[in-house]
This record gives sequence, C-alpha cells and structure tokens, in this order.
Amino acid sequence: MALPRLLVRALHRAAAAAAPSAPDFNSFVPRTNTCGELRSAHVGQKVTLYGWVQYQRQGLFLVLRDFQGLTQVIIPQDEAHSHVRELLSGAPLESVLRVTGTVSPRPLGQENPKMPTGDIEVKAETAEILNSCKKLPFEIKDFIKKSEALRMQYRYLDLRSSRLQSALRLRSRLVMSMRHYLCNLHGFVDVETPTLFKRTPGGAKEFLVPSREPGKFYSLPQSPQQFKQLLMVGGLDRYFQVARCYRDEGSRPDRQPEFTQEALAEYGTDKPDTRFGMKIVDVSDVLRRSNVHFVQNALTYPHGSIRAICIPQGVRYLTNKDLESLKESAKSQFNQEIMEIIHRPDGSLKSLLTKFLGEKEKSELIQALNMQEGDVVLLAAGEHEQVCRALGALRLLSASLLEAAGLALRDPTAFHFLWVVDFPLFLPKAENPTELESAHHPFTAPHPSDASLLYSDPTKVRSQHYDLVLNGNEVGGGSIRIHSAEQQRFVLEKVLKEDSEVLSHLIEALELGAPPHGGIALGLDRLISLIVDAPSIRDVIAFPKSFRGRDLMGNAPDYVTPEELEPYHIQVSWPLEEKEAKKN
Repeated sequence: MALPRLLVRALHRAAAAAAPSAPDFNSFVPRTNTCGELRSAHVGQKVTLYGWVQYQRQGLFLVLRDFQGLTQVIIPQDEAHSHVRELLSGAPLESVLRVTGTVSPRPLGQENPKMPTGDIEVKAETAEILNSCKKLPFEIKDFIKKSEALRMQYRYLDLRSSRLQSALRLRSRLVMSMRHYLCNLHGFVDVETPTLFKRTPGGAKEFLVPSREPGKFYSLPQSPQQFKQLLMVGGLDRYFQVARCYRDEGSRPDRQPEFTQEALAEYGTDKPDTRFGMKIVDVSDVLRRSNVHFVQNALTYPHGSIRAICIPQGVRYLTNKDLESLKESAKSQFNQEIMEIIHRPDGSLKSLLTKFLGEKEKSELIQALNMQEGDVVLLAAGEHEQVCRALGALRLLSASLLEAAGLALRDPTAFHFLWVVDFPLFLPKAENPTELESAHHPFTAPHPSDASLLYSDPTKVRSQHYDLVLNGNEVGGGSIRIHSAEQQRFVLEKVLKEDSEVLSHLIEALELGAPPHGGIALGLDRLISLIVDAPSIRDVIAFPKSFRGRDLMGNAPDYVTPEELEPYHIQVSWPLEEKEAKKN
C-alpha cells in the first residue's frame, strides 16, 4: 500500500525539480503575449495577441481566446479606426484574429474576478482576420452538450475546449516528470521498441499488416512483452518506454476465477474502490439454521453462500424507485434475486425474510452487518461468485445513488491505491472450457509455491501477476516472467497447445543466460483520466478511436483499390460495396 503513495510523492518532487521556473510561451512566434497572461502590471504596454473570437457584443468589445486563456478586446468607436471597428464587429465566432493594442485597466466596477485577466482590457488599434470561420457544427464551450460521435468527427474543434486543452497539457507534464524521475534519478533507460513485428500466441488479437513478400504479414504488437524480456536478457535491467499497444478487439469482459482473492469476497470485483466501506459480508452461518427455502436452496450449491451489503442511511437517501432499480439491475445483469432489509428507527427489521427468523437470528444479523437505524441491507443467496459479483455491482451503484442524493461518500480528491495478487496462471477458454489460456500472458511465471503443480494440475497454479488498482480502476499490471527456457517451452507446448517455433527467438534467448526478471505496465491514459476526472480515456487522447475502433474524423478504416493491393499479393473477394450492390 505504501509504495504507490511514495511513488506519487516522488513524482511530485521530480516534477518540481524538472520544471523550469516559467515557460516562455512567446518564443519563436510573432505575438508579444498570450491571451491568458496579461495583468495590471502590463497596463500601458503595447501588445500583439493572436487567438479565436470567443464572444462579441454589439460591436463594443470581443473576447479573444488562445490555449492559455481569455482577454477582453475593446473595439474602437472613433472614425479614425472605422476599418478596425468594421473588421472586429463583423468577425464570425471562432475566426482567427491578430490584434495589436494597448493594455488598459478596466473601468472601476467593471472588473471580472472570475477571469485571471479580468482587471485589464486591450484597446485595439490594428487588427487582421487571419482566417474567417464558417458556421460551426457545435459551439466551443465546455458546458454545451454534444454527442461523443460528433466530438470525435470534429476532433480538431473539440481540442480547442479548455477541458481537453488542460488534460493534454497535464499529460505532457506528467510524462516529462516520469522520464526525469526514472532516467535522471533512478538510472532507467528509455528504449523504443518496434511497431512492426510478428504474430505471437496468447493475449489479445493483433492487427495484421501485409508485406510485399507473398503470404507474409507483420503484426502490430498488442503489447511489447517479448521486447521487455529480450532487453532484460541483453542487460538493460532498468528500461521503460511509453508504448502504444494495438489490440484488434473490443473491451474484454471481466472474468472472475472461482478461487480468486479476498477482493472478490469483500468487494465483488478484482479492482475494488476502497474509498468507502459497504463491504460484502458473509451471513451464511447466521441464516444457516433458518427455515427460509431460498436460503437453504442456495446452500446446497457446491459453492453456495448468502452475502449482503449494508447501505448507510439508505432509508433517508434511497427512494423505493431506487431500491427497485438496484434489484432490477442485479436481475438483468447477473440473474440474481435481491432481498432488502430495512432497519427501522424503533430497532426492528422490515423484510419478507424476517418473519422466518427468530429474535436471536435477527440480533446476529444486525451484529454481523453492523446495522444502524435507518440502514438498508441488500441480501443475495446463490453460487458464491455470482452473488459476490452482483453485490459488488450494487455496492458501486448504491454509492452513486447516495452521492446523487447528497451524502458525501467518496472523496474525489483521494487516491486509494492497492495491489491485487494471487491470480490464477491459466483460465479455461470461453469458447472451449476443456482447453486453457493464459490469464495474463504466456510469459508469466508460476508462483514458486505452485511450481510443481504446473506439471500435474496447471488449473490450480497461481501466477506471479500483480495489478495496481486506483479508486476502483485498474491502472497498471505486470508480472515476474519465466526465465527458464525449459519451463517456457512446457507452458507453450503442453499447457497452451501452442507452436513454440513461433517464439523460437525468445526461447533461444532464455537459453543464453537470461536473469530472473519482471516488470509492470501502467495505463497512462487511464491514470490521467482519473486525475482529471474524465468519464472516458478518449477525453485524454488527442485523436482517439471510437469504441468500435473507427476514426470518425478521417473515416478510417477505408477501402483500398485492387491496384493498391496488388504489390501485397492480396485480393478482396467480397468488398462491402459489391455486396450492397448485389442486395439491391
């Protein structure tokens, strides 16, 4: 738990040490100042500003915007500057202007304390429209609601928003601090690995790239995993890179093994949000002696259990409609029935369940769940994993409902890190449960205590895989790697049924003096999205793809003509446009 906190503090120190005293935003450009830096100290100075027209009012003034802020520009009204008045008064919103003028204090009482430049204004003397803007598909304002598809189609416009500007500039500073911290303070080496490689077994599906050799393809690495190992073998024991990972698939659903951590038992997920309580509690023993049919039926399952979460002050903050929506969510997503129990102000319990319970069982239930007056309990019975996953989802939904109703539950400024360990090394394949696949990747080493099970019962082997979780989100993951060529060959050939020849270069490297080694990959996009409280990682990436992997701005992927495909010895047998033509 302490390591991530130390890492965060160290990054802050590194950032402070690496940052210049004040960046010069006006070097190599014809402007004298940005639109966000003018203050009362600049009064009387002649300045030249460049920016977009944010706002214009009745030909009297306009607000000019650039990447750093806003400045109010006064439009001259005298006859000598009539051409400037006409130009600025008629400039469409989001047109690009150059304005030269003198910085003046705003009239008494007209200061704007909400603007950093709110004490001054620039009285325009000359101006030029560098590019006039036609009608926009949406306004460049953060409070204007617009669909994500529209934002991605016109990403170059969305990038002008202060929200995205702030996120991308923070990302740049964070990466610079990271490089300084790792390279200058701890001796890491920044190495860039190839983008074009070959298909490798296991892990996510890879994009294929045709070559000019008939029948041969490159692939884009879904993770530069092998290069990490080869660099370790080559003596670069401390290396890092900001790598792009290419995966030809949608989001993989979370898969929970039956013998997972305590994390599943207490939080219903392997990436718990520990900023608040409401842990899942096992009440099987309390209700085991009851005569409730569904309880007894659940306990007959091989892994049957009865578990519950206690929602603090649920009576006050949750409506009947809220409770029904929670139960419906558990039913639709997990096929799990939920029963609520309300702790009345008089100390009694209200529930369909309680009429089947004696006073001793009621008292034990209150004690086990630490119920207080006004609390609401959601109880589920059934197979262990399904019950935990359903209650884990309800725990998060309940927290959101409580916060929406005004109860402060999760501190948005808090950063709660934790490590999740003891993952299984292998999982049954979804499409064929009799076969196994790597839970992490095929190069992950088995837990030392389970090494012998690798050859007798690989389904019971734990891995040396670890995930770093922040506020309920996985922000990093890694593992200790297999450094024995014999063990790596056995995993590939005997357990995963893969052709080890595809990885002959790696196995040969492991035979030539490979030291024990491991690593971790942090999800930079996810981490920054959490820092800036963005709903999606697409809000911290300059040019993201859609959920389906499409570039809505450039309309990619796109068709390629037969002539363009000819050098790659590829023919498209059924182009979509031909299919549509045949249908019609």
